[in-house]
Amino acid sequence: MQLRDVARILEAEVLTCEDKLDLTVEAGCGCDLISDMLAFTKERMIVLTGLVSPQIIRAAEMVDLVAVVFVRGKRPTPDIIELSNELGLPIMCTHYPLYESAGLLFTAGLPGWRHWPRAVGGAKDAP
Repeated sequence: MQLRDVARILEAEVLTCEDKLDLTVEAGCGCDLISDMLAFTKERMIVLTGLVSPQIIRAAEMVDLVAVVFVRGKRPTPDIIELSNELGLPIMCTHYPLYESAGLLFTAGLPGWRHWPRAVGGAKDAP
């Protein structure tokens, strides 16, 4: 699935890096804890989160995520948008809550971590 598909499915507003909407997204993860994001995400994934902080952008860069999607209508502050632009990390906002956002993407064919073959050890390592 391409990042532009994620934006369309979630009726999301793309806030940064619109030139990267052709990037491929291989899986998704929903979380509001940075520790969970670091533990359960891998490169070429997106994270759906209600946590609006610069730390989520820094953590996403560390893991080499494709994008961050803020849910529940939450909007990042100008400093978060600036940081995201500096790092070249697409961010978007959707009005859907986390659970519905994940469900919409999963139904459209985007696997979660447990179903992603590139996960370390496959599904057996998932909690």
